[in-house]
Amino acid sequence: MTSIDFFFLPWYKKVFIKLGNFFKALGKGLFGFILAIPKGIWMLIKNIGLFFLGLGKTFARGDFATKISFVIMGFGSIVRKQFIKGLLFLSVEIGYFYYMVKTGWNDMLGLKSLGTKQQGWAFDEELGIEILQDGDNSMKFLLFGILSVMVTIAFVTFWRISISSAYETQLIKKKGGKVNNFIDDVKDFFDQKLYKTLLFLPITGVLLFTILPLIYMISIAFTNYDSVHQPPGNLFSWVGIKNFKVMFSSNSVLGSTFFPILIWTIIWAVVATFGNYILGMLLAMLINKKDIKFKAFWRTIFVLSIAVPQFVSLLLMRNLLNNDGAINMLLLDLGLITEKIRFLSDPLLAKFTIVLVNFWVGIPYSMLITTGILMNIPADLYESARIDGASPYVMFKKITLPYMLFVTAPYLITQFIGNLNNFNIIYLLSGGGPSNLDYYQAGHTDLLVTWLYKLTVNSKDYNYASTIGIIVFVLSAVFSLITYRNSKSYNNEEEFQ
Repeated sequence: MTSIDFFFLPWYKKVFIKLGNFFKALGKGLFGFILAIPKGIWMLIKNIGLFFLGLGKTFARGDFATKISFVIMGFGSIVRKQFIKGLLFLSVEIGYFYYMVKTGWNDMLGLKSLGTKQQGWAFDEELGIEILQDGDNSMKFLLFGILSVMVTIAFVTFWRISISSAYETQLIKKKGGKVNNFIDDVKDFFDQKLYKTLLFLPITGVLLFTILPLIYMISIAFTNYDSVHQPPGNLFSWVGIKNFKVMFSSNSVLGSTFFPILIWTIIWAVVATFGNYILGMLLAMLINKKDIKFKAFWRTIFVLSIAVPQFVSLLLMRNLLNNDGAINMLLLDLGLITEKIRFLSDPLLAKFTIVLVNFWVGIPYSMLITTGILMNIPADLYESARIDGASPYVMFKKITLPYMLFVTAPYLITQFIGNLNNFNIIYLLSGGGPSNLDYYQAGHTDLLVTWLYKLTVNSKDYNYASTIGIIVFVLSAVFSLITYRNSKSYNNEEEFQ
């Protein structure tokens, strides 16, 4: 279909075609993501091969001191009178082997089994009574095993730097150049290599407090760490992709819970994102009209909801909308209703209530963001459209909305992902309720993220919670990349057409 044919189609056909293209791109993206996994593994193997190939070339071209540096870190630096630098490399090697001999090697071996000795009662012949014997803690085995692997990777990195330093010094000496002393190296780290100095501590912090916990939580998705296998009383072990099979199985309780919650999560994210966006834009357009007076006053009134912390507003709304809340009591006293409205206890009405409250909280944000953008739309576009006889609706459809989408596409993607994981409004307003007996540890209004929280806190099914976390991450990543790469903001960032 050509662009001209598409232009003359009815609006509803255009919507269906665009939705079809979106889901087609989403399917391709998911398929591409799955295909990218073996490709990524191959690239990893290839890079490891290139790493060892580079080491082999360095060993072949290196002199005696460089070759010894493969075994004794810093030897090449010490021989060439870089004593402090060489001793630092040597201390790293000694520290690593001390750590591995003392605990690291056992931690790495324990990563395979996650413990073999279970806590239990045993008869003590000396005391003549049964005592509780300590067992292995699978949680510690997993955590410290991952830590030992990361320490090993860090050591290999320093080992490679030590060899490179020895080889570079060898080449400098061979060419008759001056070899830097420790003071010169320190000066370099505060001059040419200042970025390495500034990034060292943040990267170390990210590795210890972000990457390590992240790998740990991802690993739990491939174990049976649930309410039955709670350390230190019980051990848990590796189960492969069993949790994912259970989650995607329609015959399991988890599967029959996962798919309805996934559908509601996507519907919620779409309605919350684009509802706030469109209504906020329309509100900004209304306030910005030339014949509207007291513009600053109206903006201030709508922004007041932002001034109050969101959790306070949500808790207040929950109290007002309860079955015995102020709204029901007021309507009953006025005779407008004969029975209480179940704002948060009726499955369908609770979803509509949450969406409306989210509009009240979120529209002012969209209004503020879109106000500045609307004021920057070239006025000559509207003047040309008026001369051609375009109606206000046509100008909004052909000028305002495309321009806004062009500028705010990244913002919309961010908002959509944020709404996929919007824990606050669901948990504070409805708590995921009302309850659903057909679901496992979830209610009618639970999102994947609130269900994940309940699996963690209420039932201690950490393996299933981690599985859901991985699924949410994959969906968010695929959607973000596909949408952004197909937006005009990415493909034609130079100008709006």
